Amino acid sequence: MTEPREPRKDAEQRVGRDAREIERRGERLISSDHDSPVQPGPMGERRAGRPGGPRTPDEGGSGPGDPPDSPTPLWRKWAPFLLTGLAILVAMTLTPELDRAVGEGGHFGFASLLPALTTLVLVFFTRDVVSSLFLGIVVAGFVVSDVNIIQGFLIPSIGSSSFAVILLVYLWALGGLIGIWTRTGGARTFARWAAAKVVRGPKSAKVFAWLMGVTFHQGGTISTVLAGTTVKAVTDEQRVSHEELTYIVDSTASPVATVIPLNAWPLYVAGLLVGTIPIFATEQEVVSFFFRSIPFNFYGIFAVIMTLLFALELLPWEGKRMRKARKRSRETGLLDRPDSEPLAAAELSRMKIPAGYRPGLEDFMIPLLVLVGVAMTGVIGPLIPAIQQGNLEIFLSGISVPIAEAFGLAVLAAMLLAIVKGMELKEVIDGFVDGCKGVTIGAIILALAVTLGTVSRELGTANFVVETTAELVNPVFLPALFMLICMVVAFSIGSSWGTYAVVFPLAMPLAYAINPDPFYLSLAFGAVLGGAVFGDQCSPISDTTILASLACGCDVMDHVLTQLPLAVAAAAVGATLSTLLAMTVM
Repeated sequence: MTEPREPRKDAEQRVGRDAREIERRGERLISSDHDSPVQPGPMGERRAGRPGGPRTPDEGGSGPGDPPDSPTPLWRKWAPFLLTGLAILVAMTLTPELDRAVGEGGHFGFASLLPALTTLVLVFFTRDVVSSLFLGIVVAGFVVSDVNIIQGFLIPSIGSSSFAVILLVYLWALGGLIGIWTRTGGARTFARWAAAKVVRGPKSAKVFAWLMGVTFHQGGTISTVLAGTTVKAVTDEQRVSHEELTYIVDSTASPVATVIPLNAWPLYVAGLLVGTIPIFATEQEVVSFFFRSIPFNFYGIFAVIMTLLFALELLPWEGKRMRKARKRSRETGLLDRPDSEPLAAAELSRMKIPAGYRPGLEDFMIPLLVLVGVAMTGVIGPLIPAIQQGNLEIFLSGISVPIAEAFGLAVLAAMLLAIVKGMELKEVIDGFVDGCKGVTIGAIILALAVTLGTVSRELGTANFVVETTAELVNPVFLPALFMLICMVVAFSIGSSWGTYAVVFPLAMPLAYAINPDPFYLSLAFGAVLGGAVFGDQCSPISDTTILASLACGCDVMDHVLTQLPLAVAAAAVGATLSTLLAMTVM
């Protein structure tokens, strides 16, 4: 059904009324004028932050249960430090030691879980991701009896080549590209074009976001950045809240990558499982089994379907927080919760188009086509010889997406195009620098999240969780148990691939020993595959969660808390179905 399109004149009058209403509430709103040197983001969007307007009982404050505008109780101010102190005391009391090397399944006992557990408790209690991550790392120092966490954890993690790629590509290049678009007006021009040609309202804007997420399905981080960058301007124009958008972008990243695995995932899993059971004698056999088990990846399938139904607004239930976010954005035009802390700062949304510069669709499309085109060469390149030889493994093993080169060339294309169209070089560089400034908080959170991930690996956190839950084995419930274990492990360490590395080599031999039937093994395989994706997608310390929030301009904890009920529903249905099917073969 086609959504009724609002006439432009009526829309402008409505926006004006909304702007005056927001100003009366004490909110600062930048006026919109296409030809003025300084312009706002789409729909005159205001970035909600701590210095923003008053909180309302509906939207809540900085902590759960606080009355609006009330001073923070003394116990709440000191609770994070007391909880951290308690965790440190437990670590010192246990005097943990490695029973064997972490690579061989070793861990520090319950103390292995303390840093991740401390972070997760604090992040849900305080909704402050930065301090929660840091205090979790501090606890890790006491677990290993080395309180010099700078030399022990921070420098090795932040100084790694993998983090350098994250910083340069997913933060500076992404932020710089968006910053340039604030000077050229490219993203807003594309949003208005899409609104006229494709999008008819909030519902179709969300479906457009879902389609882009499925299209850019190569992997979690790549998908979230590409999809979020492409669709944010469109959904902002249609008053889709950032909580809604981030859920769609995040839920069409890793879940789709496991349902349509034309990427590196099958080969990575094959490297973990080859030789573990008789039917996995070669990597090709594991890859083939991966594809045959896709119908049993119930979480991935239900997550993608539920996200589409959510975009179409056909879900009978979507959670209280998500419903409030949708109502707020449609009725007030506020895309973020008042008092929230979006990862994308005002530098990424405030338009500063120089006088005399004429924004055009090419300002957005040319850099985006360069970005996608260069990235796709890593997929198309190995596809041709694979088709010629009829060998799927050639295609999967040859996939190597040049994402760093793609972002670098896209930024250069945006710069050169702006200069060719008459913008001064200094203005272009200023836009790039402003964009980099806008992702500073994202860089800090990612640095701490990467460090906590390193901590979890060195302490054997995943090994401890698997070892303590593996005894709860019932053949019928084993697939559901595998899913639950993977959900907990991935949620604790913020990594689906890290979870696979620990759980898959243990889970599949155990399932084979209980019942070697291929159908039963596929149930177990799909449960591990989907459970790890759930934990990675929902964890506030996952790089995918953080980058999705950054690309869509959302507060990390707002994204986590609005997404969690929907993801849990998909996981519950998946676990129930796997259990019912397991009954048929036992």
